[in-house]
Amino acid sequence: MREIVLDTETTGLDPSGGHRIVEIACVEIINLMPTGQNFHTYLDPLRSVPAEAFRIHGLSTEFLRGKPLFETKYRDFLEFIADSRLIIHNAEFDIKFINAELARVGATGLSIDRVFDTLTFARKKHPGASNSLDALCARYRIDNSKRTKHGALLDSEILAEIYMELMGGRQKGLGFVSVEKKNNNNNPIIAEYSKMKFNSSIPLPAELAAHDIYRKSLCEGSVWESFYKVLS
Repeated sequence: MREIVLDTETTGLDPSGGHRIVEIACVEIINLMPTGQNFHTYLDPLRSVPAEAFRIHGLSTEFLRGKPLFETKYRDFLEFIADSRLIIHNAEFDIKFINAELARVGATGLSIDRVFDTLTFARKKHPGASNSLDALCARYRIDNSKRTKHGALLDSEILAEIYMELMGGRQKGLGFVSVEKKNNNNNPIIAEYSKMKFNSSIPLPAELAAHDIYRKSLCEGSVWESFYKVLS
């Protein structure tokens, strides 16, 4: 399954106040593994970068001046993400900014229904604990030593690793591993064992609805349908 890990950096907290995206990055993962295919661009926000934002991401007004405008890059961005599920940490923030930028160029916004929010999921999995990117890196022993400031590309790469851990870690799929041992005569003994690995994924609301329609087409009026209603 193709998914896109996405992050943005901005000039502030609210696009309705005139704030803009200054960096956007996407990391492609297939079956929970990064493919090395990324989309990344800095953007000229056509405004100054406040000191508070600069302290967070280190992208100055001078650095961003002359960078591509969103209107020249959004088609490439939309082509890259296509219809893949989006993996975002604190998704409401990024989707709000992306949709504001898309609205400026007359393009259709992204639906929140296609988004998996790792912050929401981490809060359910680790209630009462800090679930920032840095906290999750510490919990899952992910190297974030290069993260001296926020950066969309680096944060997307880190989030891809965090997402893998949230979904059950690096042991995915079903395979067999051979282990060689030796007996008392120093002759090799080959022991084979199976290691179950789970490729877990949380379905989106739209996927659940589609499954429900398909289920009803198969089971309407059946004994199984009655049993399903009891379980529901």
